[in-house]
Amino acid sequence: MTPASKPMKIALIGNPNTGKSSLFNHLTGLRQHIGNFPGVTVEKRLGHFTLPDGRPCEVLDMPGSYSIFPRSGEEKIVFDILTDTAHPDHPDLVVVLADASNLERNLLLFTQLDDLGLPLVLALTMPDIAAEAGIHTDTNALSGIFSGTPVLQVNARTGEGLGGLTAAIAAAAPLSRLHTRHAEIMRDMIAKPDLQERDARRRYAHIRSVLARVRHQSVSTRRSSSLPDRLAVHPVWGYVIFAAILLVVFQFIYNIASIPMDWIDGAFVQLSSWTRAHLPDGVFTNLLAEGILPGVGGVVVFIPQIALLFFFLALLEESGYMARVVFIMDKLVRPFGLSGKSVVPLMSSVACAIPGIMATRNISGWKDRLITIMVAPLMSCSARIPVFTLLIALVIPDQIVFGFFELQGLVLLGLYLMGIVSALMVAAVLRWIIRIEGKSFLLMEMPDYRWPRWTAVCVAVLEKVRVFVFDAGKVILAISIILWALASFGPPGRMDAAAAALTPPKTADSAATAAFEQQVAAVRLENSFIGIIGHSIEPVIRPLGFDWKIGIAIITSFAAREVFVGAMATIYSVGEDSEDHRRLVERLRDETNPRTGEKIYTLASGISLMVFYVFAMQCMATFAVVRRETNSWKWPWMQLIYMGVMAYIFSWIAFTLLS
Repeated sequence: MTPASKPMKIALIGNPNTGKSSLFNHLTGLRQHIGNFPGVTVEKRLGHFTLPDGRPCEVLDMPGSYSIFPRSGEEKIVFDILTDTAHPDHPDLVVVLADASNLERNLLLFTQLDDLGLPLVLALTMPDIAAEAGIHTDTNALSGIFSGTPVLQVNARTGEGLGGLTAAIAAAAPLSRLHTRHAEIMRDMIAKPDLQERDARRRYAHIRSVLARVRHQSVSTRRSSSLPDRLAVHPVWGYVIFAAILLVVFQFIYNIASIPMDWIDGAFVQLSSWTRAHLPDGVFTNLLAEGILPGVGGVVVFIPQIALLFFFLALLEESGYMARVVFIMDKLVRPFGLSGKSVVPLMSSVACAIPGIMATRNISGWKDRLITIMVAPLMSCSARIPVFTLLIALVIPDQIVFGFFELQGLVLLGLYLMGIVSALMVAAVLRWIIRIEGKSFLLMEMPDYRWPRWTAVCVAVLEKVRVFVFDAGKVILAISIILWALASFGPPGRMDAAAAALTPPKTADSAATAAFEQQVAAVRLENSFIGIIGHSIEPVIRPLGFDWKIGIAIITSFAAREVFVGAMATIYSVGEDSEDHRRLVERLRDETNPRTGEKIYTLASGISLMVFYVFAMQCMATFAVVRRETNSWKWPWMQLIYMGVMAYIFSWIAFTLLS
C-alpha cells in the first residue's frame, strides 16, 4: 500500500454512553469487523469509511473511559494506545465524544487528551437532550478556548451532523504530535492516586470556568427522568416494577409467539412428510426427512420466542430503563460478594453467557472478575429457551391461573429466577473460597428516559436471531447428521436380527400392522449404535427420571444447549412412518417405558429435566471462552464439574419429591 493510499487512523473515545458505538456504526456501516487488541483478550472494533475528498479512513471504537488514568484492563489499553506512538493502533486523529447535556464531567477526559498534544476533534453528542434541558453551548467559543480544536454537534443516534464531522476530520490534518513530556508525567501519575486526585480537582475547576463562558441555560428544567426514577430505583418499588416487567415479558413470549410457532412447526412436519412421499427411497431421503429437517426445524420453531425476548431486551436498553435495573441490582448482589461491576456481565448473560463473560474485562479486581465468570453461566440464557419451551409444553398444563396469568409463562419465569438465585448463592460460597481483597464500586451513566429507536431495536433483534440461526444452525446440522447415522445403523446384522425376532400380528388389521411397524422401528433404534450408547449410560441417569434417549440428547447438547431439541426431534423421527404427521411434543407425550408401560415424560421427569438444564454447563463455547478469559484450564473444568454436580443433585431432588 502506498503512503498516499494508506488509511488515516482515527480513534473514537469518550465516556460510556456518549454514543460512540452509534457513531461508529453510522460512519462505517457494514464495513467493520471485530477482533482483539494484540496480546490481550480485550475486544477491538475496527471499521472503514471514506472522507468527502476520497481519502480512506480506518476508525477504531475505543473502550469507554472516564479518564486517561486506567482503572481496568480496557482503560489500560486506551492509555497505552494514546501515549505510545509505536503502538500499532496509535491514531493520527482522535475524535472525542462528549455528552452536551453533561459537559462538566465529559470534558475531563478531553482536557487530558488535549494536554497530550494529540490532534483532536470534539463532537458534542446528544444535542436533543441538551436542548430539552435548555442548555446551549457556544461551539465556536469553546473551540477558541481550546486552541482552535474543531468543536461541533453530532446526534449519534440519528446521524444528524455526520457530514459536518467528516468535513472536520478531513480539515483537521494530523500535524501535531504526541507531547512526550506530558505522556511521561501521566505515566508517573498512574501509581500515585493522590496526584491524580489533585490533577482532577484542578481540571474540574478549569472546566467550570470555561463552561461559565460558553454554556448558557435558557430555562430552568429538571431532569425529565427524576420523577419516574423515584419509582424505578426505589428500594422496594424498584424491584416490584422490575418483577412485573419480567412477568409481562414472559407472558408475551408464550401467548404471542405460540401462533407463528405452531405454523413453523406444522410446516416442517409437512415438509418432512412430503420429502418421504415424493423423493426416491434411499439413504439421502431418509437423512433429509429423518435427520436434517427434524433437527433444524426443532430449533427454527423457537425463532419467534427468541426474537420476542431480544425485542423486549432491546426496548429496555433503548429506553434507558436497563441502566436502572443495573443500579438496583447492584444493591442486591453486594451482600453475596459480587462487585457492583458484576451486574452488567450477569445481565448480559441472560442473553448469552459468552458476551457476559467477556464483559467482565471491565472489572478491575481479578478475584471479583473470576467469581463473576464462574457464576455467569448460571443465568438462564436464550439457548435454554428451546429446551424450557419444549418441556413446559410437554408437562405443564396450558391454563390460566390467578385470573389472567398463563401458567406456562409463570413456570418459565420461575426457571429464570432459579438461575438468578443459584448464581447469587454460588457467588456467596465462592466469596469464602476465593478471598476478595478490597472493594470495588459501580460507576455508570444513568441516561435519560427516551423513546426507543425502532430501527436500532429491529437491527438488534435481527442480528441476535441471525446469530442464533446460523451459528447454532451449523452445529445443529452437523450433530443431526451424526445422530441420524448413529440411529440408522448398528453393528452388522444386529438391528435386522432384533427386528426378525418379533412376532408379526396374526391379522391384517391396519391398527395391528401399524403398531407392529412402530414396534419394529423401536427395536431397531434400540439396537443401533445410538441405542447401544444410550443404554450404557441409562443406569447413571435413571435416578433422575431420564431414559436412554434423553441421555443421548443431553450428551450431544454439550455442544450447545439448544441442540437438545434438535437431537430429540432427530431421534424420534428415525424410523417413523411416512403418514405420521404428529408434532414432537405429541410423540414425546405418547412415549412409554417398554419395561413398565408407564409414561416417560411425566410432571416429575419433565421438571427434573428443566432443573437439570438450569444448572448444567452444557455449552462448549462457554467452556472455551472461560479458558481464554482466565488463561487457565483449572477454572473452566472446576466450573463444568460444580455445575454438573449441582444439576445432578437438584434434578434428583426434584424427581424424587414429585414422583
